[in-house]
Amino acid sequence: MKKLTAFFVLLLLALPLLAQKTYQFATRDTLNLYLDVYQPVAGSLTTFEGHQKPTILFVFGGGFIQGERNNAFQKAWFERLTQNGYGVVAIDYRLGMKGFKVGKGLSGALKASEQFLLSQEMGVEDVCSTVNFLASNNVGVDVNNLVLAGSSAGAIISVATEYHIVNGTAPELPEGFNFKGVMSFAGAVISTTGKPEFLAQPCPIVFFHGTEDQAVAYEKYAHFGRGIWGSAYFDKQFDKKGYHHLIYRFDGRTHDVAAYMSALWEEEMNFLEQDVMLGKARTIDALVSDATLPTWGNVSLDSIYRK
Repeated sequence: MKKLTAFFVLLLLALPLLAQKTYQFATRDTLNLYLDVYQPVAGSLTTFEGHQKPTILFVFGGGFIQGERNNAFQKAWFERLTQNGYGVVAIDYRLGMKGFKVGKGLSGALKASEQFLLSQEMGVEDVCSTVNFLASNNVGVDVNNLVLAGSSAGAIISVATEYHIVNGTAPELPEGFNFKGVMSFAGAVISTTGKPEFLAQPCPIVFFHGTEDQAVAYEKYAHFGRGIWGSAYFDKQFDKKGYHHLIYRFDGRTHDVAAYMSALWEEEMNFLEQDVMLGKARTIDALVSDATLPTWGNVSLDSIYRK
């Protein structure tokens, strides 16, 4: 194990430093929000079969209580993307569950459901503010060629943003705007008004989710129309409606999948090339059993919010 750890440390040290520029894109609730722009590495291939590679707009995870746009784990993935001709925008967003105590019983659950929804909606607003900033400021990013990606809470924000865009309920955005794709690493949609429904075909979406996820519902956790609806739920909904999408179900895996950005490189590149750039209307449903994928132990709602 020590040798393996030393190898990864040396690998990270060997990577060239990411060149980034930081901008303030909004002030919300007296909080200044920033984003980092990483351009493709000079000399990297920035097209695929004649199509310009998109910029990945990344939303970090952390249960709406913690996390940062520029931690080392994510930056290793950003480095790989930029070396392969993709730009990256990594953003701040407001952490709506930070400092919130989840109470016990029905009363505690009801209050928590409202706060979770508020946290999601603030994140959606901050993503939309990012898009508006990129549309209004020349920072070297084509706002019409963005793929939204998120991990855990960031994946919830990502899927919910596309949900609002499709349903016409998103905060103000440039006219006709939509993302070129969404990559969801253990994402879902939070609702307090019943089952969320996409009213039209979304942009290309790929869902990555563990079948035993105890932190973000793989299918749903819901009572009295309040709860969280996950990847497997939307897969069923999309199948019924004939919406094209991709889902990778990681058999027996828990919330580890939220941190699989670097581990699923081939699947990500296949999605970006075939579904985003070439526009192939594919539907893929894959059950993945791979013992070589990393694991960091189980994470549950109780372990996050009732420490």
